[in-house]
Amino acid sequence: MVNPLEVYKVSLVALRRNPMRTALTMLGVIIGVACVVAMVAIGQGASSAIQNQIGALGTNFMIVFSGSRSAGGVRHGIGSVQSLTVEDAEAIARECPSVAVAEPSVRTVAQVVYGNQNWFTTIQGAGPNYPTIRAWAVSKGTFFTDEDVKASTKVAVLGATVVENLFGSAQANPVGEIVRIKGIPFRVIGVLDKKGGSAMGQDQDDIVVVPYTTAQKRLMGITYIQAIMVSAVSPKAIDRAADEITQLLRQRHRIGKGQDDDFVIRSQQDIASTATQMSQVLTLLLAAIASVSLLVGGIGIMNIMLVSVTERTREIGVRRALGARRADIRWQFLIESSMISGLGGVVGIGLGIFIARLISRIGGWPTLVQPQVVAAAFLFAGAVGIFFGLYPAAKAARLDPIEALRYE
Repeated sequence: MVNPLEVYKVSLVALRRNPMRTALTMLGVIIGVACVVAMVAIGQGASSAIQNQIGALGTNFMIVFSGSRSAGGVRHGIGSVQSLTVEDAEAIARECPSVAVAEPSVRTVAQVVYGNQNWFTTIQGAGPNYPTIRAWAVSKGTFFTDEDVKASTKVAVLGATVVENLFGSAQANPVGEIVRIKGIPFRVIGVLDKKGGSAMGQDQDDIVVVPYTTAQKRLMGITYIQAIMVSAVSPKAIDRAADEITQLLRQRHRIGKGQDDDFVIRSQQDIASTATQMSQVLTLLLAAIASVSLLVGGIGIMNIMLVSVTERTREIGVRRALGARRADIRWQFLIESSMISGLGGVVGIGLGIFIARLISRIGGWPTLVQPQVVAAAFLFAGAVGIFFGLYPAAKAARLDPIEALRYE
């Protein structure tokens, strides 16, 4: 039996005889592995960024919207009926064990004016626990209190984008200044931390938050609420909280069995699961496309190994005459093909990581290289080398030693 170490030495000598050919053969594997690592890093980076943005929506965030209605066979969208009340929000906070906080919410858009500057933005009417529900800290000043809500106080908390456009810089401190919303003066009492864009590309900092009662009475002229913002006690309690809210609101709204709900519940997990599925499909698609180049590299290995078998026919005959078994010949060629793919895999992994980081630095695209992906790429490269080396190895092992010695 031939020593495995000797087989490795012979294989290494054989590869070093034609270094240019070996390098070019290895290049196909290098490009394939680099593409797989880089593309998967891009896909997983996008997935991670989306999940972070969704997580920034709030702590265990859920929102209950008013439902839809049908008129003349035409179905109107969510919020077309005025089915939610402040009492509903209070009942959810009081009677649903899986709910930590629940507050009324209204929303409109308006022109905000300060001095000779103005900005068209979203006006969010909320309760005092809005920063807790949305996991959104106040960087300057304070947030309004429950007393401000009860008294419909004309106070406002500005987002960073609004501050930048009204006061010239996002670092400006507008606390204590007076801004006008629809011509009504509001005193600025705080500034929200910069949060950046949402998963849908919207600027979350382009907002002004006021007490919902103030928004109802002074800005919108309504008595109903448009939605209820809810924070569950934990991420695992979101589904349970949704069930409790559904049962409670159906009871409060006197909805009979078999009748449709007049409200809609949307949770952070709904958005997260959809985004996760989309990003997984994207990652698999990118990996599948990149894997094609790795298979092409494997075909190149097979081609070169078949040429090598032909060139080394006499060498195979001599080794067989000296006592080498067919299994020894087979192992020699399998080791050569696996060494080509293995070394190509290592170089390809390094190149893929470099490309991913380069894309992240130049293009600003988030990338994420995970150890399990690197390990899988290396194993896949080795598997390609073995798979595409099987036929040349088997062909070499089947050579008749006498005919091989006579081969010119």
